[in-house]
Amino acid sequence: MINWFLDVYRAIATVAHGMWVTLWTMIKTYRRRTFTEVYEYPETPVPVKARYRGFHRFDLTTCIGCEKCAAACPVDCIYIEKEKSPVGKGFRIDGFAIDYTKCMFCALCVEPCPVDCIFMGSNYDLSCFSRDGCIVDYAKLPLQVAWGRATLNPAAVAESKVLDQPVWVKGEPSPFEV
Repeated sequence: MINWFLDVYRAIATVAHGMWVTLWTMIKTYRRRTFTEVYEYPETPVPVKARYRGFHRFDLTTCIGCEKCAAACPVDCIYIEKEKSPVGKGFRIDGFAIDYTKCMFCALCVEPCPVDCIFMGSNYDLSCFSRDGCIVDYAKLPLQVAWGRATLNPAAVAESKVLDQPVWVKGEPSPFEV
């Protein structure tokens, strides 16, 4: 009989302790500030750590078209269009597109690149209303955006969808070498 009373006491004590933890967590939740009070996004960007893997950065001038990054991608989200270069040897990159609806941001495409033309950036906010806006062609982006000197934004991606040719061709002088 004593064991029965002891079991009832333990059950009541366990439920009371669980309810106390729940109540305490609820009180702490309602006391803390909201995310928008802490970070005034989008006016003040949310700080990210140094090793954060955001949207890619791609340097069109150094890419040799080896397609090692596309081969290393586990979900096949990198699409490279190239043709034989009319100036010198190598390839002309006509399109370097990444489908961010598939991308896992694993950075496995960064390591095999022999010329370090692709790397992970710190941008995290590329919002769009259609899936077509999530396919970013770095060869057709404005040079400041594609090379990581400006922020990748939905307006730049939408403008790049109307271009037929890449914005820079190997053999032409770089606009940044002036």
